[in-house]
Amino acid sequence: MKHGYGVYHWANNSQYKGNWEKNKICGYGEYKWSDGRVYQGNWNDNNMHGQGTYKWADGRKYEGEYQNDKKHGYGIYEYPDGRCYKGQWANGKQHGVGTFITPSGEQRKGQWENGKRINWLDE
Repeated sequence: MKHGYGVYHWANNSQYKGNWEKNKICGYGEYKWSDGRVYQGNWNDNNMHGQGTYKWADGRKYEGEYQNDKKHGYGIYEYPDGRCYKGQWANGKQHGVGTFITPSGEQRKGQWENGKRINWLDE
């Protein structure tokens, strides 16, 4: 049974380096998928849970809170083209108040619901 700090390699070339508790990923660690994705942060019961940073091979990046493997709470999502969303998330989707920033730096505050912008709040 895995318990404490360790490194585990899967047959598909994915790897986890970090803490284990009763054979489950728990505490702080880094998971690297074979397709280039990387998550560094907190885990609970094999799920991303708490603060963390998730990076995709195409340049996307999310830094913020997770709950049971989903973005939840405050987080910053950066797109490869320079766009950015800073705000609230629920169940993996933008939900609540957030600020959208364009590549040129223009900012707009809005209200999101289940991943869709409902309205701009700064009009």
